[in-house]
Amino acid sequence: MSEGNELDSTCGISDEELTERFKESIRIDQEICKVKGLPIAGYDDENKCAYLEYPDGRRVYVEEE
Repeated sequence: MSEGNELDSTCGISDEELTERFKESIRIDQEICKVKGLPIAGYDDENKCAYLEYPDGRRVYVEEE
Protein backbone atom coordinates (compact mmCIF):
# COMPACT_ATOMS: atom_id res chain seq x y z
CA MET A 1 0.00 0.00 0.00
CA SER A 2 1.42 3.39 -0.93
CA GLU A 3 1.49 6.16 1.60
CA GLY A 4 -0.15 9.47 0.79
CA ASN A 5 -2.07 12.20 2.43
CA GLU A 6 -5.85 12.47 2.39
CA LEU A 7 -5.82 14.98 -0.48
CA ASP A 8 -3.85 12.58 -2.70
CA SER A 9 -6.27 9.76 -2.05
CA THR A 10 -9.31 11.91 -2.87
CA CYS A 11 -7.93 13.71 -5.93
CA GLY A 12 -5.67 11.03 -7.35
CA ILE A 13 -2.81 13.46 -7.98
CA SER A 14 0.70 12.31 -7.11
CA ASP A 15 3.22 14.61 -5.46
CA GLU A 16 5.27 14.60 -8.67
CA GLU A 17 2.27 15.62 -10.79
CA LEU A 18 1.36 18.35 -8.32
CA THR A 19 4.94 19.67 -8.42
CA GLU A 20 4.94 19.73 -12.25
CA ARG A 21 1.61 21.56 -12.30
CA PHE A 22 2.94 24.12 -9.82
CA LYS A 23 6.09 24.73 -11.89
CA GLU A 24 4.01 25.15 -15.05
CA SER A 25 1.69 27.63 -13.32
CA ILE A 26 4.71 29.73 -12.30
CA ARG A 27 6.08 29.64 -15.87
CA ILE A 28 2.70 30.75 -17.28
CA ASP A 29 2.45 33.56 -14.71
CA GLN A 30 5.93 34.79 -15.65
CA GLU A 31 4.99 34.80 -19.35
CA ILE A 32 1.85 36.81 -18.58
CA CYS A 33 3.92 39.32 -16.59
CA LYS A 34 6.36 39.70 -19.50
CA VAL A 35 3.52 40.35 -21.95
CA LYS A 36 1.99 42.93 -19.61
CA GLY A 37 5.37 44.60 -19.09
CA LEU A 38 5.50 43.79 -15.37
CA PRO A 39 8.68 42.89 -13.51
CA ILE A 40 9.35 39.35 -12.30
CA ALA A 41 10.88 38.73 -8.88
CA GLY A 42 13.93 36.50 -8.78
CA TYR A 43 16.91 35.55 -6.64
CA ASP A 44 20.55 35.64 -7.70
CA ASP A 45 22.34 32.72 -5.99
CA GLU A 46 25.76 34.04 -6.96
CA ASN A 47 25.21 37.46 -5.36
CA LYS A 48 22.78 36.14 -2.73
CA CYS A 49 20.38 38.96 -3.46
CA ALA A 50 16.76 39.34 -4.61
CA TYR A 51 15.99 41.34 -7.75
CA LEU A 52 13.23 42.46 -10.10
CA GLU A 53 13.75 41.59 -13.77
CA TYR A 54 11.96 43.77 -16.29
CA PRO A 55 10.85 42.60 -19.76
CA ASP A 56 13.75 44.49 -21.36
CA GLY A 57 16.17 42.25 -19.41
CA ARG A 58 17.21 44.91 -16.91
CA ARG A 59 17.65 43.73 -13.31
CA VAL A 60 17.14 45.95 -10.30
CA TYR A 61 18.62 44.42 -7.15
CA VAL A 62 16.93 44.90 -3.78
CA GLU A 63 19.06 46.82 -1.33
CA GLU A 64 19.16 45.88 2.33
CA GLU A 65 18.17 48.59 4.78
